[in-house]
Amino acid sequence: MLDRDKRNVTLTPPGQLFLEHARQILAMAEETRTRVTEAAAGFSGHLNLAYTVSVSFHPALPQILLRLGQNAPNIRVWLSEMYTEPQFAAIRAGQVDVGFVRDEPTHEDDARALRLDIIDREPLLLALPAGHRLAGRESLELGEVAGEPFVIQPRELAATLYDRLVRLAAKAGFHPVIKQQAQQLNGLIALVAAGIGMALVPASMQVVRLAGVSYVPLADPDAYLLLAVASRIENPPPVVHQFLETVADAKAALGL
Repeated sequence: MLDRDKRNVTLTPPGQLFLEHARQILAMAEETRTRVTEAAAGFSGHLNLAYTVSVSFHPALPQILLRLGQNAPNIRVWLSEMYTEPQFAAIRAGQVDVGFVRDEPTHEDDARALRLDIIDREPLLLALPAGHRLAGRESLELGEVAGEPFVIQPRELAATLYDRLVRLAAKAGFHPVIKQQAQQLNGLIALVAAGIGMALVPASMQVVRLAGVSYVPLADPDAYLLLAVASRIENPPPVVHQFLETVADAKAALGL
């Protein structure tokens, strides 16, 4: 593969071909080494992430995804919309890596298998028709609306918020009168605007500014909705560690 004379040594055509391929192999080996190192450190790979609908209105979700893209641009994130209880099962089954959830696990097996990193205890507000007698108040007690109609998501879809309303109402001494149901939170706001009833919603829903709706905080300290990230305790992939570090950074930046 070498041509030699008294003064020079040059590559033969087969030698030049060998050198070209050798350089390509070395470059591929270096790229592979870099990718393996990044994957082991959690800076590349795939992350299956689930979230509940209400989380999409909270500033934490876009902030975390933005920071993750800046810190680890080689992580490919696959998003899926999923209610809290199904998320726990999907995370345990390995179908989802991490999930933004709205409640703690209620089943013992879930509680043992899952790690929960709390981001926020988001206040709950009462969305009232603008013409309601309590609209515009700085705050109110839930007992002040005892016997008045509520609109809410079906329990089989949003058990966390449904049960929270029932518990808060029971604490205030009444059972809520459910006038109408809607599958999505923004659908509830439309029903409130139509004067059909009032709705219990997380504070981040205030970004939905629909004419005819007034948001009023509740005075009860138990009127909040958890926002947390759930993940497996045992053998989480490296990308999950990187994601959880990003969650902690974003939480600090948001002052939560």
